[in-house]
Amino acid sequence: MSRILITSALPYINGIKHLGNLAGSMLPADVYARFKRAQGHEVLYICATDEHGTPAELAAAAAGQDVRTYCDEQHEVQKAAGQAFGLSYDWFGRSSNAPNHRLTQHFADVLEKNGLIEERVDRMIYSVDDARFLPDRYVEGTCPHCGHVGARGDQCDNCGRLLDPTDLIEPYSAVSGSRNLEVRDTRHLYLLQTKLADRIRAWINSKTDWQTLAKSIALKHLDEGLIDRGITRDLKWGVPVVGPDGGPRPGMEGKVFYVWFDAPIEYIGATEEWADATGRTWRDWWRTDEGADDVRYVQFMGKDNVAFHTVSFPATILGSGEPWKTVDTLKAFNWLNWYGGKFSTSQKRGVFMDQALELLPADYWRWHLTAYGPEHSDAAFTWEQFQSTTNKDLADVLGNFVNRIVKFAESKFGGVVPDAGEPGPLEAKLEADLRAGIAEATAQFEAMEFRKAAVALRAVWVLGNEYLQEAAPWTAFKTDVDRAAVGVRTGLNLVALFARLAAPVMPDSAVKIGAAVGATDLSWPTADEPLLDALPRGQTVAAAGVLFTKIEEKQVAEWSERFGGADA
Repeated sequence: MSRILITSALPYINGIKHLGNLAGSMLPADVYARFKRAQGHEVLYICATDEHGTPAELAAAAAGQDVRTYCDEQHEVQKAAGQAFGLSYDWFGRSSNAPNHRLTQHFADVLEKNGLIEERVDRMIYSVDDARFLPDRYVEGTCPHCGHVGARGDQCDNCGRLLDPTDLIEPYSAVSGSRNLEVRDTRHLYLLQTKLADRIRAWINSKTDWQTLAKSIALKHLDEGLIDRGITRDLKWGVPVVGPDGGPRPGMEGKVFYVWFDAPIEYIGATEEWADATGRTWRDWWRTDEGADDVRYVQFMGKDNVAFHTVSFPATILGSGEPWKTVDTLKAFNWLNWYGGKFSTSQKRGVFMDQALELLPADYWRWHLTAYGPEHSDAAFTWEQFQSTTNKDLADVLGNFVNRIVKFAESKFGGVVPDAGEPGPLEAKLEADLRAGIAEATAQFEAMEFRKAAVALRAVWVLGNEYLQEAAPWTAFKTDVDRAAVGVRTGLNLVALFARLAAPVMPDSAVKIGAAVGATDLSWPTADEPLLDALPRGQTVAAAGVLFTKIEEKQVAEWSERFGGADA
């Protein structure tokens, strides 16, 4: 079995994430991690809160807290939200922790020694009314390339171009809205990405199995021409810029590293945190000269993060000249939209993780966001679709099958797996169809094609329902009890199988489904194992009650009124 390192884009510290964040990074990473663990692989799933930068300072000020206290609280809030959604992180770290500080300063040092960082006197936006230099993303204006109003100073979300805040037309402060801006001199460190362009392009071109979305975004930025990017900012909260003696760097006192320089390094830093907490080692996951050459590294993120993870972070890693592990597969997702617009943390638009769990358990959301997520194109979340797919996929197809066969076994076969009867052609055909369906689901999960994997899972569940309809043990029981016993035994084994197949996507429900037939094995099924006679004959079974409650029209109306609906 192999070792697999999985990271999902770090959630920013400014509050609980919305369903769009969940669908585009953390949830698919968790589904894949659970799938690979269920196959028996050694998986290390790492994530962390991204805590530095102006947004954290401003959010803390708005909350009336110092920024450290604010981040301490928000980290625990986000960690709890992830746990409530069943996100099986092996470690959920913090970019403000000591390992990330040390590693960030280390990378800056070796990059500078390699001639890839230089000091420049820069001309940056200073807000007179705010009495501060404004980080790139806190300068907004009109994009000079596509004319989009509200483009940020680091990137235009409309056309995807990376920007410099001085490029913007009619810029204004996103902190206060003030247009009383000046361009002032300030000294900063620059990462000379232009010197690394050829190496980065060769590295990206070597990734022959990358999906089109991730690779096209990376090549687009290279084709447009990389720019040298400032990696320090005039802020108090962040990884401090230090000199050779470890103290403040002369001429750059009070400056910190730009969040987009230090945040990806936290993937490594969080792994060190995990190792410190568990007594394990971390360098053999990240250093190819210490064992990481046999690690497969997979990243998950929304498309807005791709440029930084295919250009800027690789520039840091490759430019260091040290044997660090680079990503093998980058899985990017499009936007999950909210009734034609975007989910928005800052504008509180959409449904957030804690709110979602007030309405229904996590597995309802996990299924919907996996089966109908923004994988190959933007996807729209609507209450109506959520209702339809929950009722059909979960209540009618999966939940009804489980309750139906287990209750019948309780009423007619003493609540145990019956022993009588021999399987026939119907069961043989079912087993062949099941093996084909499992092979399809396995292939799609392996390829990280989660919507297609969900289609394959639904198809297997449908096979079970079609079998029960044809075998009809409730009818056979009247004239041929042995034949009915075969149908019930097969159906109960299907329940155990369905629990195993559902486990990567719906872990809590999988446990309940398996428990209904006394099954605790949630490993992923292999090609040659028995499927329809795996449960011990005579084993007790017991209906678990309603597994999935249907969503009613009145609930849709209530949720639409609370959160917004078609008129949002």
